[in-house]
Order: sequence, then structure tokens, then C-alpha cells
Amino acid sequence: MHIKTATYLISSPSFDKCPPPNKPEFAFIGRSNVGKSSLINMLTNNARLAKTSGTPGKTQLINHFEVTSMPDEKAYSQETKWYLVDLPGYGFAKVSISSRRRWEQMIENYLRNRENLKMIFVLIDARHSPQKIDLDFLNNLDKWGLPITMIFTKADKETQAIVAKNVRLFLDTLRKTWQFLPQHFVSSAIKKSGRDKILALVEELYTEEK
Repeated sequence: MHIKTATYLISSPSFDKCPPPNKPEFAFIGRSNVGKSSLINMLTNNARLAKTSGTPGKTQLINHFEVTSMPDEKAYSQETKWYLVDLPGYGFAKVSISSRRRWEQMIENYLRNRENLKMIFVLIDARHSPQKIDLDFLNNLDKWGLPITMIFTKADKETQAIVAKNVRLFLDTLRKTWQFLPQHFVSSAIKKSGRDKILALVEELYTEEK
């Protein structure tokens, strides 16, 4: 897939304020400080698209970006438009309990009611062993019957052996209670690893709709 353009569209405070569900939509979410903005910028080849911050919990709204893509870079390739959605992180943001609960309800309402949502990409920090907060979030998505793909981020921040061990431990933990595991990718925003596979899945999913 070739990304032609990626532009910010709108930030919405609730599910019902989102743009009309007239394009395939792909959402990205993860624990605070998991590298979500860096991954989005890497996927779209736009270093300034999603705002990165050293302060966890900076994303507080449902952020829609409109992406125009083509199967390849040839001039006669057919363009496709789709939405990329940057969702607030869950976890360790320094906010009040009431604010956190409001975010959680906003995210749940969006995920469970957005009719054009094709895939939820859940980002997991590959530097760490399995974290309860990630497992709990994935279990909720599975309980709600939603489409999930896991992306293990920051793979360049540790050795390949440690990353492989953490990914294996995470999958083994899920296997204890899951009959079928979600698809997963290992990614680095710095090295752009995983980019082609993630975008190939996006292309496959929106092509199925045609």
C-alpha cells in the first residue's frame, strides 16, 4: 500500500460527535506512553500528523485522520479513502478518577457502536513482560466480540531476544483463556519495521468491503 495523503480531520468528545461512518475505519489504542503517535506517524509517512508527547495521557479525544491510499505508487492506481483513528490511551495518565472513567466510557461507546470500524489495533510495549492492564483491555474487547490485532511496539528499544521472549510470554498468557489468538505484529517506529504488514492488513480489510 502507498499512502498518498494523511490529514487531520476532527477531534470528537464522544461517539455521536464523530464524522459520518461513510468510510472504512481503523482505530489505534494502547496504554499511555506505548508509542501510539510515533507508530501512526510512521505508518502514514508523516512525522507531524499525530502529536507526540512525553506526557502520558495527552490524547483525550477521539481523533480522526483521513487517509488516501493506493495499492502502489503507479499513477493509474485506484485511490481509496479511509479513516485512521487515534484513541486516548488507557492506564497511567495522571488524571482524576472521574476523568479516567469518562475516557473509558467514551472509548467503550465508540468501540462498541462505531458501525464502520474494521479493526482495533491494540498497541503493547514489547519491552515489558505481560501487563495486567493490557490483558484486561484485550479481554474486554474479546467479550464484546470486536475485531482485534495486536501491535508490539518499541521493538528497537530492546534486544531481539528480549522482545521475542516478551511477545511469547504475552501470547502464552492469552492462550490460557483464549481459544483463538488475535493476529499480531512486532513494530519499531524508528526502524519502520512492521509497517508493510500492518498496512497490508488494512488494505485487505477495506478491499473486502468493496
